[in-house]
Amino acid sequence: MSARQLHILGTSSAVPTKRRNHNGYFLRWDHHGILFDPGEGTQRQMRHAGLSASDLTRVCITHFHGDHCLGLPGIIQRISRDRLTHPVRVAYPHQDRHYWQRLRHASSFHDSALVLGQGMGANGSCPLGEDDLHLSALPLAHSIPTYGYRLAEPDGWRMLPQALAHHGISGPLIGRLRREGTATSPHGHTVHLSQCARPRPGQVFAFVMDTGECDQALALAQDADMLVIESTYLEQEADLARAHGHLTASQAARIAARAQARTLVLTHISERYEHGDDQRFLDQAAAEFDGTIHLAQDLDRIPLPPRH
Repeated sequence: MSARQLHILGTSSAVPTKRRNHNGYFLRWDHHGILFDPGEGTQRQMRHAGLSASDLTRVCITHFHGDHCLGLPGIIQRISRDRLTHPVRVAYPHQDRHYWQRLRHASSFHDSALVLGQGMGANGSCPLGEDDLHLSALPLAHSIPTYGYRLAEPDGWRMLPQALAHHGISGPLIGRLRREGTATSPHGHTVHLSQCARPRPGQVFAFVMDTGECDQALALAQDADMLVIESTYLEQEADLARAHGHLTASQAARIAARAQARTLVLTHISERYEHGDDQRFLDQAAAEFDGTIHLAQDLDRIPLPPRH
C-alpha cells in the first residue's frame, strides 16, 4: 500500500444517492491520517475502506453545511470508544464555533476523547505539532464561512550516491551533511550539501470544497501534486453554480490548469446527475486541464503521484 494515498469515502453533494455517500475523504500521509469533511455515514464508509478511528490524527472541516460535518459526532464518539491515546486536532471555521461545540457534544457518551478544536480565521495556519508537514487554510467564496486546506511537505534534498562517493562521504557523515549542510571528509576537505545532492520539492495536497471561482482557491491549488476540488455541476448548469457558490467541472479544471496542479480529483457531485453523466464531467474537465483527472467514486483509493 502507498504510504501517501487518498481514500474516497463519499462523493455526493447536499443529498446522498444510491452510489454516492455524503462527503468524506481520508488522506494517509506517512504516519499522519487526516480526515476531511466527514458527512453522514462516514463511520460506515471507513469500515468499508478498512480504516479505523486509530488511523486518525487530524480532522479538517471546511464549513458547517450538513453534508460536510454531520458525521463528526460519530467519529468523535468512536475515538472515545476505541480509547485512542493520541490527540486528534479538528480544524474548523472559527466564525461558526457554536456549530463545532454542538457537534462535539451532540449526544450522551463516555467522553474520553483527546479531541482538540482549532478554529481557523483569516489566512490560517494549522500546525500539526511536527516538522514534516505544514497545514494551512484560506477562506473560500461560499454562502457561509468556508476554508480550503493545503498540506505542504518541506522541500528537501535528494542525495547523489556517485557524488557522495567522489567526495568520500559515507556512513554517519551523510546524515551530518544533510542536517548541517556541510561535513568534513576523511581527507579533511569541507564538502557542501549542494555538491552531493539536488533540491527535492516537497509534495503538496490541496482540498477545495464549496466555493465559487476565487483567488484563494487558486492559491491553495498552486503547484499541488494532487488537488481535490468540488465540481458540483456540469457547464450547462453554470448559472446554478454561480448562484449557490459552487463550481462546474470546467471551472474546477481551469483552476487546476492555472495552478499547474499535477493530478485533479473531481468530487461533490450533485444528485441530479446519473451514472451516464460521469463521462461528461471528465470530458468537460479534460477540455481545460491536460493533467491526470479522476472523477471520484465512493471507496476509490488514489495514490499521490510519484515525486518529481
